[in-house]
Amino acid sequence: MLCGSWRRSRRSPEEPLVAAQVATPLALPPSPASPDSGTKRPGLRALKKMGLTEDEDVQAMLRGSRLLKIRSRTWHKERLYRLQEDGLSVWFQRRIQHAPSKHIFFVQHIEAVREGHQSEGLRRFGGAYAPARCLTIAFKGRRKNLDLAAPTAEEAQCWVRGLAKLRERLEAMSQRERLDHWIWSYLHRADSDQDSKMSFKEIKSLLRMVNVDMNDMYAYRLFKECDHSNNECLEGAEIEAFLRRLLRRPELEEIFRRYSGEDRVLSASELLEFLEDQGEDSATLACARQLIQTYELNETAKQHELMTLDGFIMYLLSPEGAALNMAHSCVFQDMGQPLAHYFISSSHNTYLTDSQIGGPSSTEAYVRAFAQGCRCVELDCWEGPGGEPLIYHGHTLTSKILFRDVIQAVHDHAFTSSPYPVILSLENHCGLEQQAVMAHHLRSILGDMLVTQALDSHNPEELPSPEQLKGRVLVKGKKLLTARNEDGRMLLDGRMLLDGEEEEEEEEETEEALEAAEQRRRAKQISPELSALAVYCCASRLRTLDPRPSPPQPYKVGSLSERKARKFTREAGNSFARHNTQQLTRVYPMGLRMNSANYNPQEMWNAGCQLVALNFQTPGYEMDLNTGRFLINGQCGYVLKPAYLRQLDTTFDPECPGPPSTTLTVQVLTAQQLPKLNAEKPSSIVDPLVRVEVHGVPADCAHKETDYVLNNGFNPCWKQTLKFQLRVPELVLVRFVVEDYDSTSPNDFVGQFTLPLNSLKQGYRHIHLLSKDGASLSPATLFVHIRIQNS
Repeated sequence: MLCGSWRRSRRSPEEPLVAAQVATPLALPPSPASPDSGTKRPGLRALKKMGLTEDEDVQAMLRGSRLLKIRSRTWHKERLYRLQEDGLSVWFQRRIQHAPSKHIFFVQHIEAVREGHQSEGLRRFGGAYAPARCLTIAFKGRRKNLDLAAPTAEEAQCWVRGLAKLRERLEAMSQRERLDHWIWSYLHRADSDQDSKMSFKEIKSLLRMVNVDMNDMYAYRLFKECDHSNNECLEGAEIEAFLRRLLRRPELEEIFRRYSGEDRVLSASELLEFLEDQGEDSATLACARQLIQTYELNETAKQHELMTLDGFIMYLLSPEGAALNMAHSCVFQDMGQPLAHYFISSSHNTYLTDSQIGGPSSTEAYVRAFAQGCRCVELDCWEGPGGEPLIYHGHTLTSKILFRDVIQAVHDHAFTSSPYPVILSLENHCGLEQQAVMAHHLRSILGDMLVTQALDSHNPEELPSPEQLKGRVLVKGKKLLTARNEDGRMLLDGRMLLDGEEEEEEEEETEEALEAAEQRRRAKQISPELSALAVYCCASRLRTLDPRPSPPQPYKVGSLSERKARKFTREAGNSFARHNTQQLTRVYPMGLRMNSANYNPQEMWNAGCQLVALNFQTPGYEMDLNTGRFLINGQCGYVLKPAYLRQLDTTFDPECPGPPSTTLTVQVLTAQQLPKLNAEKPSSIVDPLVRVEVHGVPADCAHKETDYVLNNGFNPCWKQTLKFQLRVPELVLVRFVVEDYDSTSPNDFVGQFTLPLNSLKQGYRHIHLLSKDGASLSPATLFVHIRIQNS
């Protein structure tokens, strides 16, 4: 029985007894042999934890369904799909037997589940099946959509509803619960005879599965310490004890002891002391009490406003304990400034799902780009048969899609992830007749979404703000030259063309002279109908930069290749930055990047370029930087530029940034549950190292790395400090990368996370790693200590 006051000083010698009474064990689900398990199938324990074991839809998914997989007009194959007992993955049948990891997909990698004919594949090839029987599973990253038809509408609904429930529960899980879920799913796999008991051989198999190569003698000693029945098998509470030892976090226990003292519980005031040391300047005693109520697992401790070690670990693993400032995860910036004052997430060759030489074009590529927060997409428009314009990469073997289908995808999906304006960047190769068709489709499909006239008729050339343009679509295209009447109002001339943007391939000199001449001829033709839709984004060439102030033309959008943008940045950085304070600039990759490789976008952001267009279909560090740049502000696709990149008279030059003003110190402490790179090879264990990269102005760019840890991807420990001197911290992105060290070949990528320095929280923080495609690698984390000092 607990009695007496729970108040105490840190030095009270008699208090550990009280702490022992409220301390809770590691939060693990009941062991397979526990009498309250409710089932003899330990794999279902995860679903029980999610509260879904009795759900009818989930039960139907566990039994499995024979669904038709639809890939083309003639390829409709029946395949068995079945939810795994871990509740985290779905097994599916394949015509040819592959490695086990190739027969599953993970629920956490699902971007969306759509009902009916709501994908390009089902609209084109699923007409033989009623929409009520059809569903599409869209994945994050580059994995293709899964278009399916069920035998009945009810069976289709079972999967739609069941996947929605699983995704909802998974999203609501704390990091600690995800870890429990993860370790029990591996335990179930390692229990080869499914008897709910673990022999030492099965324990060794478990250790290899979770990426740790533990010395046999040490592993056996750990095993025997938990084998209280002395029968060479672990079961029930013995398995829990083993997992508790395996999942211990000594570094967190040490930090906890430092603040809790001998009694091993944190009072609200002690937790506040920790928060203040973390750099949480706005922390108060009320904040500390709220954290205890939110994360403490023990009800008795919670009632007495105390936090145990488990509650402390829950807090550090939560979003509030992560490296990214939670306040920056929603829209927090001023969205009322002109468009030119923002970095805008932009895509190049948006229609492609692979390379620009022979890759397929798809409306799904636009859907995926919008899901990633992209706000400026590109449409390469070409003459099509039957009077219908097409979109594809000209003079290549890429497939073709209808312009009207892309505009329909814009209508349906442009504002699912962000309410802020979308810019359609038209690269127009069509004749006058099909340009008029394009204008008709834009007006008829988009309706009121489409901006067709200036919002402010008194100042028609001034750029509006993202806030003013919520839910609206802008067209970036060529404009017929306008004259002005006596009061300065613009008048459409209808005979002359505004100095049009350069065609991307022309500038790179990759087309033959005859084709280039034909493109130039077409570029000089513009229909009045299409011209009228270029209201705020009139395409223009940016040939030179005038160092002297010139009359502003905010409605013009300069478009130039990475090579020319890089030249401007290096040779006339201040003039370029001034130009970009009032006008939009779009930068695109060189045409010579045949494999759709990307360039470093940071160089262009340094000069204030807003529309830095990348190939979203190509993963790599460049897209990691783009994701990191737009990770903040609610991932809405708009990020306010630093003040010195918004002031017309700015003196900022990215090539001459001045002396260092900020020191970033990163202590890389540990990592947890890193993924195996070769799931089919049990003996394959990673040798992880951590590299911290700083991306900013040239003088700030640097990277440093730790030593590697041999054969341990489960809980490697480094305790190494990396330090960086920074000159322009407002532009800095910090990229944390984990690699598998290899002495004879390039290191293999394991995971990464990128974020702006200004959104990086100080103190002890967990970094939740992402895959090459940007999908979560939960529960994989890095644990670091961050310190940012301004001189």
